[in-house]
Amino acid sequence: MNQPMKSDALPGEQQPVSLPNAPKLTPPPRRLSARAVLAAVAAIAALAALAWYWFASGVEPMRYTTAVVARGDITKTVTATGTVNPVLTIIVGSYISGVIQELHCDYNTEVKTGQVCAKIDPRPYQSVVDQNRAILAVANAQLVKDRANFDYAQINYDRNARLAQTNAIAKDTLDIARNALDQARAQIGVDEATIQQRQAQLEAAEVNLGYTDIVSPVNGTVVSRNVTVGQTVAASFQTPTLFLIATDLTQMQVDTNVSESDIGGIKTGNRATFTVDAFPRRTFRGSVSQVRQSPQTVQNVVTYDVVTSVDNKDLALKPGMTAATRIVVDQRRDVLRVPSQALRYSPPGQGPAGGARRTRSADVQGRVFVLRDGEPVAVSVTTGLDDDSFTEIVSGDLKADDLVITAEQRGAPKNALPRPRL
Repeated sequence: MNQPMKSDALPGEQQPVSLPNAPKLTPPPRRLSARAVLAAVAAIAALAALAWYWFASGVEPMRYTTAVVARGDITKTVTATGTVNPVLTIIVGSYISGVIQELHCDYNTEVKTGQVCAKIDPRPYQSVVDQNRAILAVANAQLVKDRANFDYAQINYDRNARLAQTNAIAKDTLDIARNALDQARAQIGVDEATIQQRQAQLEAAEVNLGYTDIVSPVNGTVVSRNVTVGQTVAASFQTPTLFLIATDLTQMQVDTNVSESDIGGIKTGNRATFTVDAFPRRTFRGSVSQVRQSPQTVQNVVTYDVVTSVDNKDLALKPGMTAATRIVVDQRRDVLRVPSQALRYSPPGQGPAGGARRTRSADVQGRVFVLRDGEPVAVSVTTGLDDDSFTEIVSGDLKADDLVITAEQRGAPKNALPRPRL
């Protein structure tokens, strides 16, 4: 039984009739109006303008780091490390062996020339002296005896000589008397030589006995003591060191090791300053007194000993202190100077900053860039002394208060977002 179809259409409206097998029709595309096209073009132009503003106006211009050209001093120095030592240190040793019996000097003892600092047991050496003195006495007695024998031989010969003139004795008897006289005379010579030998032996024994007193050869201060009472000193192969005596601690020197690359500019009389760890805020001043020609090679590094003399009247400096030394090799006062970094700067596209050529023994042709009207301008200059911080300008189109460029920096976009941390 057929039922009527329900429809939501209002009365009077016609509803489309859908056939069961009829194909679906696609509606035709809608055309854009001219107003929509203009709106799209305007939006694209606005995006392009926004992008240009973002990337063009958002980057900061080139920024230059500059320094002012000024007049000042330039000092070229050589730095090295050295050791503070007394000007003259005397090594007091022992010529003989023995046991230390007495000790009269200690560290920091002020000594005078000839003062006894230690004493070795003298008894073995005293016995040798007594023996040689006795042997000398025997030799002297033998000389007296032989002289008496010589006197008798002389008298006997004179008597026989008178008798021989009258033929009272045989000639052979006179010859025997002459031979006895000659032997007695020769024996006296032997005795005199023996006495000299025994006297020399006695003096040698007395010298060794005197060496039992260890005395100071100079006026000074004991800076080192290497023996104690009861210690045996053996001087068989080499002289043992008993004391070190500094002659004058008011005058000190710094023995500085300077490398072979810096030794060429150091000469006697150059000014020097140094500091020690004990007085970090105090600067000691001295002068180079000696450049020693003896090289020292340690691990293929060649150094030379440069001696710097310094006054130490207040005794602040102690032997053995480590000194950080600065030796003035050359100096220029009140000259036009620029930072050395300015000679190494070169803008992009201008080529490297090198190309310097030497024009004189001490002057080099170089180039700096001066900031004028916001733009870098290359200026050729002739440089002189360089102390690694500033360089002397000998000639060139530079004057005081000019701004030389030492570096450049291109800024990042102002609106750049920070990088997220991973």
